[in-house]
Amino acid sequence: MTEDEAKTWLTTALGVSRGTISALQTLYEKTVEENQKQNLVALSTLNMFWTRHVVDSAQLLPLAGHDWHNWVDLGSGAGFPGLVTALLSAGRVSLVEERRKRAEHLQRMLGVLNLSDRATVIQGRVEQQLGQYDIISARAFAPLGRLFEVAHHLAAPNTIWVLPKGRSATSELEAARITWQGSFRIEPSITDPDGAIIIATGVEPRRRR
Repeated sequence: MTEDEAKTWLTTALGVSRGTISALQTLYEKTVEENQKQNLVALSTLNMFWTRHVVDSAQLLPLAGHDWHNWVDLGSGAGFPGLVTALLSAGRVSLVEERRKRAEHLQRMLGVLNLSDRATVIQGRVEQQLGQYDIISARAFAPLGRLFEVAHHLAAPNTIWVLPKGRSATSELEAARITWQGSFRIEPSITDPDGAIIIATGVEPRRRR
């Protein structure tokens, strides 16, 4: 997928407006600017920003469905998929980021992108967070079993986990199934032919016999 194809996909597949495309362009510019101060994303990905970061994040929305009110993105980092999700949806989005400088950058971005009314940045460890969410996302945060371990308390019975995992999806899921049970499926990534996304519901610790 080229950068032009990525923008076309946003408008045709998701119906993203020109105004939101403009906001995403601002996100790109601010990410490039901040990347000179702290390592938000790999420099090699900046010339593929719309594919590697925007569409890679946006493709999670159809997988999450439409019947959600609150979404939490764990280890948000530079804001992917959290900021993109907030720009492309009407629900409330919480971005959890432990590192202070990155959390401060995310907080500034909420103001720049006019998202402060429906998105929140939470600086702290995932294990210390409270509440339950309809959707949980995490991109390059932790191996699947470890992710379930530290974030399971944020899930309700109907929570959908939407987890980009790259080429490690199958092996991570096999390892996690040893100690966790639920309904799992793997969806292909539209931005990476080797990438995949794990969709999980009803995640619970596996009972010992």
